[in-house]
Amino acid sequence: MGYHNHSSGHHHGDGHCGKPDYLPALPFDPHTHEQNFQPATTVTIPASQCSTGPVQCCDSTETAGSGLGSLLLGLLGIVVQDLDLLLGVSCSPIDVLGGGTCTSQAVCCEDNAVGGLISIGCIVVTL
Repeated sequence: MGYHNHSSGHHHGDGHCGKPDYLPALPFDPHTHEQNFQPATTVTIPASQCSTGPVQCCDSTETAGSGLGSLLLGLLGIVVQDLDLLLGVSCSPIDVLGGGTCTSQAVCCEDNAVGGLISIGCIVVTL
């Protein structure tokens, strides 16, 4: 009987110990998935290798398959096959040679300022 109580108390302790282990696991799993997903689809090039036009400084980047990405493409009536295609949102050209800087995301895109809102087919650049 004493052993049973000890076992029961130990089980209660496991439940208590399991709780702190569970809390970090919840935000960790989606975060890990997201972090593993992005670098796999994101290529970075030096700004000097951007041959499709001026380097763009975008407020944010989205993949075509993301919620915001698919919404923006849908609003503009654009259909893309590659859901991993990187989109630049609210971009403006920057003069890399003139020492231009970008406080958000610098990208090199195939199609700049589509619909005045997004740039399509972007690659992240390092300034």
